Amino acid sequence: MRRAFPAATIVAALALAVSACGGGDSGSAAAPAQSAAADPSKISGEITWWDTVRPDSEGPTFQALINEFQAKYPNIKVKYVNVPSDQAQNKFQTAAQAGSGAPDVIRSEVAWTSQFASLGYLQPLDGTRAVENEADFLPSPLSSTKYNGKAYAVPQVTDTLALLYNKKLLKEAGWDKAPTTVEELKKAALDVKEKTGVNGIALNVDAYFLLPFMYGEGGDLLDVQNKKIAVNSPANVKAMAAVDDLIKSGAAPKPAIQDSYANAMTALKDGKAAMIYNGPWALSEVYQGKEFKDKENLGIAPVPAGSVKAGAPTGGWNYAIYAGSKNLDASYEFVRFMSTPEAQAKVAKEISLLPTRASAYDNPDVQGNKDVATFKPIIDTAVARPWIPEGGQLFQPLLEGYQSLVGGKTSPEDLVKTVDEKYRGIFKDWS
Repeated sequence: MRRAFPAATIVAALALAVSACGGGDSGSAAAPAQSAAADPSKISGEITWWDTVRPDSEGPTFQALINEFQAKYPNIKVKYVNVPSDQAQNKFQTAAQAGSGAPDVIRSEVAWTSQFASLGYLQPLDGTRAVENEADFLPSPLSSTKYNGKAYAVPQVTDTLALLYNKKLLKEAGWDKAPTTVEELKKAALDVKEKTGVNGIALNVDAYFLLPFMYGEGGDLLDVQNKKIAVNSPANVKAMAAVDDLIKSGAAPKPAIQDSYANAMTALKDGKAAMIYNGPWALSEVYQGKEFKDKENLGIAPVPAGSVKAGAPTGGWNYAIYAGSKNLDASYEFVRFMSTPEAQAKVAKEISLLPTRASAYDNPDVQGNKDVATFKPIIDTAVARPWIPEGGQLFQPLLEGYQSLVGGKTSPEDLVKTVDEKYRGIFKDWS
């Protein structure tokens, strides 16, 4: 599951926050010295990079970039390690706390970065060669790299959610364009089911995928500015009721609690579901499906709006450097190279992941990718998530609530109430 946060993550995060030997306010650490290498091409040594992309559909593009880097810096060897995205957070925390086994560079999910920084596990990057032309980065992904006013990462890719749909199936059901509201989504899904026999929309039981419904009704998880827990609200009850209604009405089949991401993707690729919510990272895999050998059959549209707005969450990934790296100079140079506009353009061209640099969108290779062009305006209106150390802990209680709702064990009202209670165990001084 692409965005799952296992229960162990929550336990580990809470324990590490208390016991980490490198913990505390890392913002008080001394600023890093400038790279000592007068000539970057003379830097030597080995670094390890933990990547979290799918090794089959996305990995080759990043490995090709590594080959380009090593050709330019022949004295630096990069050891590439692919770590599943649902394991990387815990594995990095465990290794960093132990002081052994952590990579020099990690592909850090935006929600992890401030948490890792707060525990003292990340190297501050202000004033290093890792951060080049910071003003070129889009504001939202750049904000996810900051903790206590300092930079602890460099934005790699940004993303959000959209409605991916099978144009042929929707047309057979009488829909020439994508539904624009949740009410229309239900109607379109039921029409697909009635007229084609195919399921209308396949849901992914994952907390991140609930956010469009919540934001669409004007709800949220937290009010960070006022230090308030906002999840137990009428807006969020309405959002959960809308999801529940999609299932109970038959617009969406009852999803399996386990492997629902893979199940939804397979259903779309094989023509067994007409619509799913997913992001740009999924496109390279979707195009491998038999329904989309003709890429023109895939439609991409903003997530349907609730009663307030269309609200897709901001996501993405950063490059971060382990504070205990034995080769900081090589790590800085690697991160700088991998985050250049040229590197981002290659990634966008080949696998449709969205650049974090404004200048990359002027590159002909990026402009020539229709999928990136479609996602860009959706990104521009996406809802920013709270970039706080506890951000990675918000998803497990919501996931458990979603699972209970799907399983018929809780109501929308009780779901948000239970999540609220669990959040109060995390944010003990919030109202």
